[in-house]
Amino acid sequence: MSPRTEPDWTTRPVPGARPRVLIIGAGVGGMATGCYAQMSGMDTRILEKHVLPGGCCTAWSRDGYIFDYCIEWLVGTAEGNDAHRIWRELGALDGKTIRNFELFNRVVDENGRSVTFYNDPDRLEAHLLEVSPADARLIRSFCRDLRRFIGIELYPFLKPAALRTPRENLALLRTVLPAFRLFWRTAATQMHAFSDRFQDPLLRRAFRNIFFQDHEVFPLLPYLFNMAAAHNDNAGFPQGGSLGLSRSIEDRYTSLGGAVTYRARAEEILVENDRAVGVRLKNGARYYADHVVSACDGRTTVYDLLGGQYTSPRIDRLYNEMVDRPGMMYPGVVSAFAGVRGGLDPGEPHSTTYLLSESDAARLPGVLQGSVVVQNRSHYSDGFAPPGHSVIHCTYLSDFAYWKSLRVADRRTYRARKIEVADFLRHFLERRHPGLGERIEVMDVASPATLERYTGNLRGSILGWMSFTEAEDLVSGTVNKERMRLPGLRGFSQAGQWAGMGSLIRSAASGRFVVQYLCEELGLPFRAEESPGTGPWNPDRLGRLPQLDQWRAR
Repeated sequence: MSPRTEPDWTTRPVPGARPRVLIIGAGVGGMATGCYAQMSGMDTRILEKHVLPGGCCTAWSRDGYIFDYCIEWLVGTAEGNDAHRIWRELGALDGKTIRNFELFNRVVDENGRSVTFYNDPDRLEAHLLEVSPADARLIRSFCRDLRRFIGIELYPFLKPAALRTPRENLALLRTVLPAFRLFWRTAATQMHAFSDRFQDPLLRRAFRNIFFQDHEVFPLLPYLFNMAAAHNDNAGFPQGGSLGLSRSIEDRYTSLGGAVTYRARAEEILVENDRAVGVRLKNGARYYADHVVSACDGRTTVYDLLGGQYTSPRIDRLYNEMVDRPGMMYPGVVSAFAGVRGGLDPGEPHSTTYLLSESDAARLPGVLQGSVVVQNRSHYSDGFAPPGHSVIHCTYLSDFAYWKSLRVADRRTYRARKIEVADFLRHFLERRHPGLGERIEVMDVASPATLERYTGNLRGSILGWMSFTEAEDLVSGTVNKERMRLPGLRGFSQAGQWAGMGSLIRSAASGRFVVQYLCEELGLPFRAEESPGTGPWNPDRLGRLPQLDQWRAR
């Protein structure tokens, strides 16, 4: 096949030529949009303000260590399901090994009592009964439901509901109906209400932290769904981690003929006669296309790039009401990475949530919950540390406004609070693992304000809107009713986490959905082909990693 001529994006599209699509943001959603559009016969260009692909799905380097920021588990790592099919189409897992764990998370309280959430329901049940025989009925109920979820494969990420054929809807019903009561009951039972029924005080708190932190509004369903996926090796960790996933999708995109322009900050979406016709960058450059897709921050798109001209009561409620209601958005996260001389105990779980005493919690700046998650990142994948060294990742949920106000008003105090985080965690790790503290060579702390600065995400939220809330219902309306468009604006779509919700598989699926809607509009056949693969993964493919800034704590 002869190479196509790259279109001149600074001029208007020529009628009758291949459709041209401009995409704002090289996150997973933006790159997925580009991949599927290229496969479906369109020319695309992605405009990215950063120097790396991936958005939040990223990593950075410090003194020879790689600090992997995003993935804790990735739905779709096992073959034979629709989620895996999307990653194969995007080349995300090409040549990579997958690390699966026997447990989802361990929770340890202030007194050293612990509970381990094994993915195997038989092992989990036996362990929990040892912890609290008095809670046998609730324990057996949870493990019985987990066994049922293990036998269900439901990953509706291939096509939006509005485009499914009657045959496809019937196939979905055949999966859903036999387990309808299970889905309904576990979706209607809040985890907090369920866990409060335990007699053992550790179990009451531990169940809330299966997903590392307490997702306060979640029902039982997502816990059972993801633990079942992990049991089926379908929620593993891909070699290369977060930036490795993004680089692989970028490779797939460029191999399909797409192009990414980095250091290209969008300033305005150009609109003529209620149709998006292009993008103006901060440096004044203008790019033109038949269709514009925004895969960056949702509020920035609607109210800044488009000046608030194309909204609806649903959208205004999201960005003017839901953002201020508790439990509608995922809170910000403080991430602290420790580069460690020597190895880590291979017998230690890969992930542990430590429930903090009141005195310890009071020492963590901006803390929202009295807990810290400690992950042995060197157990996840190779290449994150120099030979003979290791990486630990510590996180806690934190108040964005606290960090943002400090950074704006008093940069010196902002940095001092980061040092307080590093000092606390160094001593905390030393208390739990004597000798570890003195082996820490470097610590690096990223606040929610850091995330906002480098990705533009509203209030420094990694995942955006919280699932199983009224906010999710409003977002679903933009996918199904508005078809990922804005009312009154033609030639425009939204993809990414703010349009498709926060998880990586849903962000990738949002790009697939956008292109399916666009193909229907343009009368083009939608095409999706699996990546041919590019050989074994090598850490060198991460490329040159920038440092977030010159701050560090030694």
